[in-house]
Amino acid sequence: MSKAFTKEDDDKEEPPPRPLPSVLPPGAKNYLMPDGAQRLRAELDARVQAGRPDERIQELIRILDSAVILGPPSEDLDIVRFGAAVRVRSLPSGETARYRIVGVDETDVARGHISWVSPVAKALLSTTVGDRVRVALPSGQRELEVLDVSYE
Repeated sequence: MSKAFTKEDDDKEEPPPRPLPSVLPPGAKNYLMPDGAQRLRAELDARVQAGRPDERIQELIRILDSAVILGPPSEDLDIVRFGAAVRVRSLPSGETARYRIVGVDETDVARGHISWVSPVAKALLSTTVGDRVRVALPSGQRELEVLDVSYE
């Protein structure tokens, strides 16, 4: 049968966008650094001013509505906590890397910003300079030595 002979409702509304599944563990809070929250707000404002509704706007609203903004700790600045910038050495290769532990919505691996729920961040949290940790990665086990901890 030709499509011309079928009845279709031209007034169909698009279904609302489905919320994206959270990458947070169940019950975990959506922590953000103050600068990360500021970047997300700026992105939201720019998208709203552009006047084109899209799924990213709804996602940004959801992220910001559920965010718990955490600044650097006021004490124990030598312990790795949320927001820390941590310089590590991979053993035995000796390669160094710098990671900043941030919220899941701020993750930017190219900049060294890793989510607090990532394997590397989980291994580093609560460590201090000189500590060594083992990290289980898809590529295998890796041992990291904490060289420096700072807060920006």
